[in-house]
Amino acid sequence: MPARILKEYLDRNNIKYATIKHSLAFTAQEIAASAHVNGNELAKTVLVKIDGKMAMCVLPASYRVNFDQLKEIVGAESVRLANEMEFKDKFPDCEVGAMPPFGNLYGMDVYVADVLSKDEMIAFNACNHTELIQMSYKDYVNLVKPKILQYAYHSKL
Repeated sequence: MPARILKEYLDRNNIKYATIKHSLAFTAQEIAASAHVNGNELAKTVLVKIDGKMAMCVLPASYRVNFDQLKEIVGAESVRLANEMEFKDKFPDCEVGAMPPFGNLYGMDVYVADVLSKDEMIAFNACNHTELIQMSYKDYVNLVKPKILQYAYHSKL
């Protein structure tokens, strides 16, 4: 079941969403395959440190963060991938690595890769490794109010 804080937030805002159960999976590509969701519509959450401050990057499962590009766009001195020890306590209602892309619920800036805006629907981890939430991209943007930037590139796997 999705974390209570996320479910209550979506319900309180009258958001239409679906919960998709899937077999245990940890990487975004495994999750997309297990849940039968297009990898471009599965939004993964990547936690980064921007000038020492935790932030969320949200991008399609088949994409990667271009750290140099993100650093330039946001005008930061440094941008790097956050390590698990730095963020595991910030999401007490979530399994590590299954954070939903709602930085606004956790006091973090959110940077969405512009390529996600091409999708009508997005799906993302529901705070665990066996469920996704699927909702409209438009509703997601209206709720989270992320900065939509061009910092991601397609990963050839």
